[in-house]
Amino acid sequence: MSELTGIPETMLWTLHNRGSEAVRPDGFIRDQEAARIYASIDYDYERSFGRPDGSHATRSVMFDEVVGDWMKRHPGGTVVELGCGLETQFQRIDDGRVRWLCVDVPEAIAVRERFLSPNERCRFVPRSALDLSWMDAVETSGPVFVTAQGLLMYFEEAEVRHLLTAILDRFPDVELMFDVIPPWFSRKTLSGLQKTRHYRAPEMPWGVGHSDLEPLLRSWSPRIGCVRMMPYRRFRIFPWSLVPLLARIPGLREIMPWIAHVAALDTEHG
Repeated sequence: MSELTGIPETMLWTLHNRGSEAVRPDGFIRDQEAARIYASIDYDYERSFGRPDGSHATRSVMFDEVVGDWMKRHPGGTVVELGCGLETQFQRIDDGRVRWLCVDVPEAIAVRERFLSPNERCRFVPRSALDLSWMDAVETSGPVFVTAQGLLMYFEEAEVRHLLTAILDRFPDVELMFDVIPPWFSRKTLSGLQKTRHYRAPEMPWGVGHSDLEPLLRSWSPRIGCVRMMPYRRFRIFPWSLVPLLARIPGLREIMPWIAHVAALDTEHG
């Protein structure tokens, strides 16, 4: 995996947390494909990323629940997974009807294709999320759900705004789900965040606090409807294991990472 550097290499960081959790007898994610891929790659995960903390497994489970519920309400709808990396959400929650687009930069899709195969309902699109031509691959005028796990924080705020408003403008019936980091953590990455002695995390320019996200989104687009903020449920390593408790305290919410679920207003009746 020496060809992966920078942001694309983070797909191995997230795989480390999901794959290691999936093979635990008490793991809180069931993901045979992640476990298979995790074991198949000759890479010293702990040397680069340290002990697995369960964070990305928790995030994946939370995304599964929301997207899975949406699929039940919109059978045959289209899910777009921006920055898919080696995420195996389609394999976990496929209902036999959903249409799925896996979007990522070409070098990431090339790695994905070594371990996962596209098919008629799950297509791979080798483009950056910021290259809006990926939208042309969405072959529907019906409901669309766009996810971005561990992606938007790597963009500048102006790029996030351009991407999200373009999605809202393009798809009349759309929901979005993405995670955000707090400003202090963004600043830490910009000054140099060493995950371990052997791995420096890429810069994450976009950080936003809990109370600031909804007003910011509404200032970007009149199509923002319901905004739901969800704290991470569990971590396996202290002090991150305290996050679910700290997220209940108003003054501490601003320094926590969050997951956002956004529904667009109906263009005709909103």
